[in-house]
Amino acid sequence: MDILMPPIAFISLFFFLPSFYLYKFIQYLLSSLFPENMANKVVLITGASSGLGEHIAYEYAKRGAVLVLVARRVKSLQEVAMRCRDIGSPSVLVVPADVSKPEECQRFIEKAINNFGRLDHLVNNAGIESVGLVEEITDMTNYKVLMDVNFWGSVYPTYFAIPHLKASKGRVVVMSSMAGYTFVPRMAFYSASKGALISFYDTLRMEFGSEIAISIIAPGVIESEMTKGKVFTTKGKMEVDQELRDAMLGLVPVQPAKDFAKAVVSRVCTGARYIIEPKWWYGLYFHRVFLPEIVDYWQRVLYSLSPQVPVTRSLSKRMLYFPIKRLLYAQSIQSAEIKKE
Repeated sequence: MDILMPPIAFISLFFFLPSFYLYKFIQYLLSSLFPENMANKVVLITGASSGLGEHIAYEYAKRGAVLVLVARRVKSLQEVAMRCRDIGSPSVLVVPADVSKPEECQRFIEKAINNFGRLDHLVNNAGIESVGLVEEITDMTNYKVLMDVNFWGSVYPTYFAIPHLKASKGRVVVMSSMAGYTFVPRMAFYSASKGALISFYDTLRMEFGSEIAISIIAPGVIESEMTKGKVFTTKGKMEVDQELRDAMLGLVPVQPAKDFAKAVVSRVCTGARYIIEPKWWYGLYFHRVFLPEIVDYWQRVLYSLSPQVPVTRSLSKRMLYFPIKRLLYAQSIQSAEIKKE
């Protein structure tokens, strides 16, 4: 088999790849011309109180969808809900909940069904980011929260929503990350949690077949609480640290959340299976696939991977002069009002 499989695979690709991509191109044109009509369809969004989830909610509201907004912060959720009603959503239900707890996930799925009788899109968006070298961690068990929120916080709602999504021929939208494909130094647990999402939902897509559609989103660097500096640190708690944020982002442009949400919801409504946004991140993805050693080398150079060298003294941080930063970063993540403690 070691001798037979390489030529068989090459011949198969040679004959089938052109016709497959022609089929995909025609499918893309048709879906762009006839996107899914979201008017009065029910969409549940987790992590909807801020950042990506907030702006995704606004995009669905503009399309006339009925919304169920889930997050832990009640006041922020109510503010988002009010704006969603103003811009086009016929009805918005606010459900405070913690996605890391299965009983709460079951509760908000049941609330959506009890109130609206159906569920068409489940948008698993809630997540947290971690930064730090593995060898700097003082208590490894603290990092269970990354998997609880980022992985299980998507799996639990999906599990409880399965019969309702099957009934509506609905869609699961899952927020992974480019870190799940390309990997980022000092973000081992975050990358692992996002990579797990990709593997899980790719497998689930095969199990569901045509009964439930799945869209896997891999954002690059987008305006959010994470890019404002809110991360889970090696101390085992969430902190706001803009110096650390600058060192980790370096010269990478930060896309405004509203632009990201508009592009993503548009692609979801055309039935996209995979969405990388901004699109220029495809370049890094292909470099990772075909030139992994070069990508690894430059990641180490940029991020000074040594416990003896603080990340704030890394090359990525020193390259970030203020005039450049002002051009590359979204205005909201440079606000003086963001807490630094």
